[in-house]
Amino acid sequence: MTTLLPGIVAERIETERLHVNVLSVESRTDGAPVLFVHGNVSSSLFWQDTMLALPAGLRPLAMDLRGFGDTDPAPVDATRGLSDYADDLAALVDALDLAPVHLVGWSMGGGVVLRHLLDAPDRIASLTLVDPVSPYGFGGTRGTNGELLDPGGAGAGGGAANPEFVRRLAEGDTGSGSPLSPREVLLAQYVKPPFVPPHLDMLVESMLSTRTGDDHYPGDSAPTDTWPGIRPGQRGVLNTMAPNHFRIDDLSSVQPKPPILWLHGADDVIVSDTSLHDLAHLGQLGAVPGWPGADVAPAQPMVAQTRAVLDTYGNYREVVIPDAGHGPHLDQPDAFRAALLPHLGVPS
Repeated sequence: MTTLLPGIVAERIETERLHVNVLSVESRTDGAPVLFVHGNVSSSLFWQDTMLALPAGLRPLAMDLRGFGDTDPAPVDATRGLSDYADDLAALVDALDLAPVHLVGWSMGGGVVLRHLLDAPDRIASLTLVDPVSPYGFGGTRGTNGELLDPGGAGAGGGAANPEFVRRLAEGDTGSGSPLSPREVLLAQYVKPPFVPPHLDMLVESMLSTRTGDDHYPGDSAPTDTWPGIRPGQRGVLNTMAPNHFRIDDLSSVQPKPPILWLHGADDVIVSDTSLHDLAHLGQLGAVPGWPGADVAPAQPMVAQTRAVLDTYGNYREVVIPDAGHGPHLDQPDAFRAALLPHLGVPS
């Protein structure tokens, strides 16, 4: 059962690829379209408060990616990187005739909209990246140029997920009895503690809409002799962001160049140069045994990598939101909107 806030309506839209669940603000059918794209282990429900707060003149929409929320649970071909999701987004933009559209992508969704920028920049009015996954994926790289630590992507992909968290997600755990329950992960990592989001139960419900398994979250994996003993598979969510499947080296050739706003929380622990989800950084902390040292497996400088790739694009602005975690639209909504609205062409 999906919890919708007053004023939000949901509709499943048939596209040429699959049925996509889309949230919109009731009676807001005019104005410049703003399409919000959620991150991993979440859904469009995370955007409802932001959508309702947008002023007249904008048409807020939010989509569920495949395998999340109420969109069709189509399998994910991870060898295409994030392109399955980006192609679904493009099909939705076509079905609703949204182009040129303002795109706002959070976390994994930031990688999805960045992939769409490479595919169809002329269909984008503006791009907003909210704590986005690095252009070199998640895990398994070094330096601002995203050099692979291992050709097979060791240390990244489906095998990097915490199995206890995956189990609790699959079982629909809504409780707070474990630090690895979805509720406690949200409170510790999606937002900056001790903040407790409004509609917390709804957000946990959103997380639990994530389909699990090899075709979905976290995806499959394979063994390797290289530390930490796992490498990416070819299916499912985490493998789409493995560095041997998803890589954006250079944005200099994109034409036209719609403006990019890059927003990120100052205290994000998920997408960070010291990420608590990066096995190399966890190895350095002693949480993953056998770490071979920083010369072999340094922490991935995710934020620095994003900055380096956006520098090749040029037409972007970076805003760091103080006292915010991985979801600044959740724990610092006023600061988030103050940065976003001028980018969308309206006063904040």
